[in-house]
Amino acid sequence: QVQLVESGGGLVQPGGSLRLSCAASGRIFSVNAMGWYRQAPGKQREVVAVITSGGTTNYADSVKGRFTISRDNAKNTVYLQMNSLKPEDTAVYRCNARVRGSDQYERVFWAQGTQVTVSS
Repeated sequence: QVQLVESGGGLVQPGGSLRLSCAASGRIFSVNAMGWYRQAPGKQREVVAVITSGGTTNYADSVKGRFTISRDNAKNTVYLQMNSLKPEDTAVYRCNARVRGSDQYERVFWAQGTQVTVSS
C-alpha cells in the first residue's frame, strides 16, 4: 500500500505565504505525476498545479505567478509554495500521486487534505 502524508496548512493573512509538503511512502516502484488540488466550501474540486516526474509543470490560471510546485524525486515528495495568498485561496488542499508499483500498474493515491485559510 501507498500513503501520502501532507503538512504545512494553516491560517495566514492576505498577502502571506505558506508551503505545503506531501510525501509518498510504501510499496513504490516509481512516482509519476504529482499534483495539488483544492476544494472550497460549496465549490467543486479544482486542480491547482501538477508536476511530472521530469519536472514539467502546469498551473491553474488563478494561481500562476503566485504558486510554485516542485518535487524531490529522491524523497517522493511534492511541494507547493504559495505566495501572495488571497482570501479566495481558502480551501482544503489535497495532493495526489500517480504511483507505479512492482506489478507495473499505475494507481492514483490521495492524501487526507490540509486546510488553508486566508483571512485577516
